[in-house]
Amino acid sequence: MAVSTIFIANRGEIAVRVIRAARELGLHTVQAVSAADGDMLAARLADAVAPVGPAHATKSYLNKEAVVRAALESGCDAVHPGYGFLSENADFAQMVEEAGLVFIGPRPETIRQMGDKARARQEAQAAGVPTVPGTEGVVADLDTAKAEAARIGYPVMIKAAAGGGGRGIRVARHEAELATLFPQASGEARAAFGDGGLYLERFIGRARHIEVQVLGDGKRAVHLFERECSLQRRRQKVWEEAPAACLTSEQRVALCDSAVRLAERVGYRGAGTLEYLFDDETGEFFFIEMNTRIQVEHPVTEMVTGIDLVRTMISIAMGEPLPLAQGDIALKGHAIEARICAEDPAADFRPAPGTVTGLALPGGFGVRFDTLLYAGYTVPPFYDSLLGKLIAHDESRAAAITRLDRALGELVVEGLPTTAPLHRALAADPAVRAGRVHTRWLEEWLAAAPLAVPLAAPASPAPTPA
Repeated sequence: MAVSTIFIANRGEIAVRVIRAARELGLHTVQAVSAADGDMLAARLADAVAPVGPAHATKSYLNKEAVVRAALESGCDAVHPGYGFLSENADFAQMVEEAGLVFIGPRPETIRQMGDKARARQEAQAAGVPTVPGTEGVVADLDTAKAEAARIGYPVMIKAAAGGGGRGIRVARHEAELATLFPQASGEARAAFGDGGLYLERFIGRARHIEVQVLGDGKRAVHLFERECSLQRRRQKVWEEAPAACLTSEQRVALCDSAVRLAERVGYRGAGTLEYLFDDETGEFFFIEMNTRIQVEHPVTEMVTGIDLVRTMISIAMGEPLPLAQGDIALKGHAIEARICAEDPAADFRPAPGTVTGLALPGGFGVRFDTLLYAGYTVPPFYDSLLGKLIAHDESRAAAITRLDRALGELVVEGLPTTAPLHRALAADPAVRAGRVHTRWLEEWLAAAPLAVPLAAPASPAPTPA
């Protein structure tokens, strides 16, 4: 289908990213704006803006009817959902298509199929992709959960069948804990996703989180290698890198090939990510879920492959075939992304919206900063605290960490605290530099607070006049 104008059904740095990719394709953009976002950077960069409702996301960016209506009334041909908000909402994707618009993402049925973790697990097994030992589908009730946990063996993870982002997840180490945590997880999942269904799987205590980026056109798929996202806090990613230094060449081939098999089995269209747990002790990897959208951390993959994921997913949505063969895609160097958030690490990461009174962005060879910031911008309190993503690329992992640290030292955001000092501390930590981390490592490290760089970093000294 011919597309000339894309409606950006999102906000923040991903909206800026999509606008830039669309412009490079010669396409116009209309930016959705809530009542709190009229002055955001994406609204300034887009060709036009379209109001979608009040400040609170439930009444604006999460209002399916309002978003589709705004897209139609503004004369758009397509909708890009970004990440978060409605990006993995199958009903929204279907509404977009039924309105005669192009949804820049997978088909609604694919989102339903792979967005339900229990169904996704079944598809993975059918494709010969390893999965964590667990239940086959949603657990009907607590009694069934107790029987299944006894079969799997404690500890077990209780996980929401719908949704993601760490919501609806608990770890039960024995039956009494399961009895307490099962209804808690179901209630949280119902509140977050409108579906309280749960399933169980074996808990791997020292797992690493590795994910594979795929692109597909509905018939054929390719992988763009993997990323490691093990540095997490409260199951939210903090630091991501590509490739995963912990894998052997043989493990990398097996992992990435499994992702392609699953993507092709479900006829995947667009950009997607298959997430795995990797057991360092045994060398095993297990599929856990698929994110049917562009990921926050997609820039590290772009840096090590030289492929523009957002531009490619737009082209595929416009009906073009997948422009890449697997042999065309090669790894080059190492890239690391640090998520810079408006949070105060010294106050238990309390969100800290406010006005940016001064701004200096890092640059130089191998440095990229995807951001929503400009001097004078007021970060609203209604949305995710992500301000930008600082990405460093170099020939080796050690060199990329050094470059990231240099770039972090150049970043100045005045007027509100950010997590940049935390990343400087991580970049200096011997365990991080050696790659000896797992999904619980960061929380344990924060509890012990072995900081090599103070969280309350001193201000940069004023330059000496020439």
